[in-house]
Amino acid sequence: MKKKLIEKAYELAKEQYAEFGVDTDKVLSEMENINISLHCWQTDDVGGFEKAGAVLGGGGIQATGNFPGKAKTIEQMRADLDKVMSLLPGKQRLNLHAIYGEFEGKPVDRDQIEAKHFQGWINWAKKRGIGLDFNCTCFSHPLADDGYTLSSKDEKIRSFWVEHTKRCRAIGAEMGKQLGTPTVHNIWIPDGSKDTPVDRNTLRKQLKKSLDEIFAVSYPKKHLKDSVESKLFGIGSESMVVGSHDFYVGYAIKNNTLITLDNGHFHPTEQVGDKISSILQFVDEILLHLTRGIRWDSDHVVTFNDELLLITQEIVRCKALSRVNVGLDFFDASLNRIGAYVIGTRSAQLAFMYALLEPTATLVKYENKGRNFERLALLELLRTMPFGAVYDYYCMKSKVPTGQEYIDEIMKYEKEVLLKR
Repeated sequence: MKKKLIEKAYELAKEQYAEFGVDTDKVLSEMENINISLHCWQTDDVGGFEKAGAVLGGGGIQATGNFPGKAKTIEQMRADLDKVMSLLPGKQRLNLHAIYGEFEGKPVDRDQIEAKHFQGWINWAKKRGIGLDFNCTCFSHPLADDGYTLSSKDEKIRSFWVEHTKRCRAIGAEMGKQLGTPTVHNIWIPDGSKDTPVDRNTLRKQLKKSLDEIFAVSYPKKHLKDSVESKLFGIGSESMVVGSHDFYVGYAIKNNTLITLDNGHFHPTEQVGDKISSILQFVDEILLHLTRGIRWDSDHVVTFNDELLLITQEIVRCKALSRVNVGLDFFDASLNRIGAYVIGTRSAQLAFMYALLEPTATLVKYENKGRNFERLALLELLRTMPFGAVYDYYCMKSKVPTGQEYIDEIMKYEKEVLLKR
């Protein structure tokens, strides 16, 4: 888009929002503080680099599609991530799973991984001035084949995953220390039952025991933040998941950890946005994993929809931007993977911008006075306000493609790089 056209559209939008008491220049400044953590596993469909040609397997996770150009090496993955970040305004972070270390073709089991296996990623992030987040990988492994890891009744299996997760926390703390920004380490496990279990209690006792052992070592919060993530069900755990929302809410409140809210991990009729103001009454921070579930936790690319809007609106209305860590979590192999990243991240950014452009004080005033007609009318008027013009201006200021220009950039990269792999 032409610079003069973008500037003209922005000036008009600025005037229109000013009528509602909204300062668009201030909103643009606030957008710089929203750092979205890109999930590395979209580049290779959650394969990882433990061994050559690794493919996803087990743990209720499934990437569908076989679009050409999947990253097959760490070098390809980093090139793809650099391309993605070159097309996004603002500053991002990168979220790594433990299976993405640099193991140099040597067998390193997960209870043996160390910070040295991720030093290349730390150096990569430092060079780009971004932070890293981290996840233990409790799936796609022989000791996860029976469906239980940290909650296993088999002590050999349970202790293996406890050691793995302890090491992941240590690695995360080292990342945060070297990069000067806290690494969020997230614990998600696939543990659960395909059919209705009888002894749920022992499984949850085992999980609590494992978590207590894992968190026995403390790290400075300026280096590491710990989070726990629930799920309603998964493939192979349709009847019961050990780490349910109720379990982790209780554990997080009691032990002062973060709670991860993945909006694909709840019943389709539940609104994750509605949970935010409740949970923030009892924990210091939360972690978001933004996705788009269609009928189930299908991990579709994030789009600008009502569910995403409610999440961002609640965060802004709670004045909780500083207490929310934002990450993406989807893996769609049916389309250009670079495009999936850019669409998903831009949609999330656009939702946060929409929420920041809302005249919250006016809406709350109407609500407190019982002026429900004015409240609803204003909310509807905001839907047709030119927030897209503000986002285009944000992109232009960040010197990244505006409007549909990023599509051409991605198609060029697909032709010159992805299709040649």
